[in-house]
Amino acid sequence: MAEYIYTMRKTRKAIGDKVILDDVSLNFLPGAKIGVVGPNGAGKSTILKIMAGLEQPSNGDAFLSPGYTVGILLQEPPLNEEKTVLENVQEGVSEVKGKLDRFNEIAELMATDYSDALLDEMGKLQEELDHANAWDLDAQLEQAMDALGCPPGDWAVTNLSGGERRRVALCKLLLEAPDLLLLDEPTNHLDAESVNWLEQHLAKYDGTIVAVTHDRYFLDNVAGWICEVDRGRLHGYEGNYSKYLETKQTRLKVEGAKDAKRAKRLKEELEWVRSNAKGRQAKSKARLARYEEMAAEADKMRKLDFEEIQIPPGPRLGSIVVEVSNLTKGFGDKVLIDDLSFTLPRNGIVGVIGPNGAGKTTLFKMIQGLEEPDSGTIKVGDTVKISYVDQSRANIDPKKTLWAVVSDELDYINVGQVEMPSRAYVSAFGFKGPDQQKPAGVLSGGERNRLNLALTLKQGGNLLLLDEPTNDLDVETLGSLENALLEFPGAAKVVSHDRWFLDRVATHILAYEGESKWFWFEGNFEKIKEEQDRAARAGRRPSAPCHLQEADPGLIDLALRLPLSPALVGHGRLRPCQQRGLHPLPGRSPYRLPVPPGKGLQAGVGGGAPRDRLQAAARPPAPPGGHRAVDHGDQGRVLHHHLRGEGRRPGLCTGLHGGRSVRLRGAAPAPDHL
Repeated sequence: MAEYIYTMRKTRKAIGDKVILDDVSLNFLPGAKIGVVGPNGAGKSTILKIMAGLEQPSNGDAFLSPGYTVGILLQEPPLNEEKTVLENVQEGVSEVKGKLDRFNEIAELMATDYSDALLDEMGKLQEELDHANAWDLDAQLEQAMDALGCPPGDWAVTNLSGGERRRVALCKLLLEAPDLLLLDEPTNHLDAESVNWLEQHLAKYDGTIVAVTHDRYFLDNVAGWICEVDRGRLHGYEGNYSKYLETKQTRLKVEGAKDAKRAKRLKEELEWVRSNAKGRQAKSKARLARYEEMAAEADKMRKLDFEEIQIPPGPRLGSIVVEVSNLTKGFGDKVLIDDLSFTLPRNGIVGVIGPNGAGKTTLFKMIQGLEEPDSGTIKVGDTVKISYVDQSRANIDPKKTLWAVVSDELDYINVGQVEMPSRAYVSAFGFKGPDQQKPAGVLSGGERNRLNLALTLKQGGNLLLLDEPTNDLDVETLGSLENALLEFPGAAKVVSHDRWFLDRVATHILAYEGESKWFWFEGNFEKIKEEQDRAARAGRRPSAPCHLQEADPGLIDLALRLPLSPALVGHGRLRPCQQRGLHPLPGRSPYRLPVPPGKGLQAGVGGGAPRDRLQAAARPPAPPGGHRAVDHGDQGRVLHHHLRGEGRRPGLCTGLHGGRSVRLRGAAPAPDHL
């Protein structure tokens, strides 16, 4: 195989007057895990499409080395509209499934018509299926679909939402396991449990990963390199996201004052990264005590500088913001919220965490008085003014330009209690120049999300209800939104699964625990994770959400005695949340295979692999000269891939120019290969 899995050599890509790649030379080694960051509109998605072969560079070379496979998760992925959810997912393992079906067919034939030819074919298939870890394929599909929150397998994909389609496409792609895995915002529409599972899976993925994402914890936990897209150049930084912040700060100092605003934003985020957990949580508590001080400062404000996102102050809040007591709400036989109570204080910022359909939007509607609870009460203070825009965007005229939707075609608009130029306000949300003239009906998912945020903040409320505001925002815009929320003299409820974002801004967490129960917690995401870990160490059920089924105790006992994947076993034992991930594997239908004397047919049993030992331990041995049961459902592992042992560190390689190696522009000195 080639030394590099993918190569760019003097690659240029332009769309109209916009340059995406400008004479870029870059190589990727097998096994590299690379996070791609950069501002919205820099061309990150276009770069992935070039690497997938969906688009071609304008000049230069960009190619996948022979013998490797590539797969991509697009922001709006195509699915087979004529198939169900499960049938689409199965396309990712179609080759393996065909071999497994043939193996089972031979097994049935040999029960009545034994032959050496069939036995030889079965032996070859067994080796291939062993190598593919395919004996529990149905269980792998089920567990992967469950871990990623896919809809039921018998649903038609034509009825799925955008988020559901992405989860199905991601599941299919991970099962396909290409050598070069390209992911465009893979954590969008995933809840915290699914993101955690995805991180563990990708950390052990055997191929090269290139992921465009705004999820900074994801970048910290998965990436070994950060590739920054900046004005047509690709800057490589060795290390995860936190290390990237350190290195980039040095680079910006060299580049000078032209990047002063970016340097300021970087410094603020770097200070937060360097602070310890107690320091971060202390800042969260301090915010709750500073409402009067922040409100007084806001009263003095006469104008807003909308080069970055700022949130205009609303009316002063009284002592009551939102009080919820014994709230229950459902539709038909489905109860979404059961006996929920909490009090939202002034200046409180609540991160709301839960899967799709758990009741997050319903709670927002009840706070606004658009839905009535079945029982219990919601009290909203008399001084509260709510800012909220329905995520369906049903009231947005798709023919209007983006600027007209926000401004009503006025040159000056009122943003809260402040008057300002409408184009300057729209520009703060990343819509520069001609972008403001785009029809609303053709906006991408990220652009629609920023438009929704601009409409919400324009209302000037003192209670913000923000539904997934972080989806598809670039890291710089996220930092701007985080700072705006931290400086906002008011309260907010924010639905988000961006853990970094919730760590920075949340004073409280409202988390779905399953079975209609919600958990109210004072502290940020990091604090709730600490509580979960403490509960796990003490043998108690964690108070953070965990939506997986309870495990078969016998299966857990087996798993505890066998060296399974580190993704499921931590420090020699399974944590309670992980134990619940090992639920009983259904559909066990052992085949009875004849074992001819002297043939030594193993049929997937024996050998030294953990899978084989687990299967062997879970069933009685075959009688001499009799039949051996092959059980395809006893493995407590999910999509585990062994890391390549190539003896070198995977990562971005240095660029190639004229047959000699030089280091990447802006990167620290590096060896010829990493």
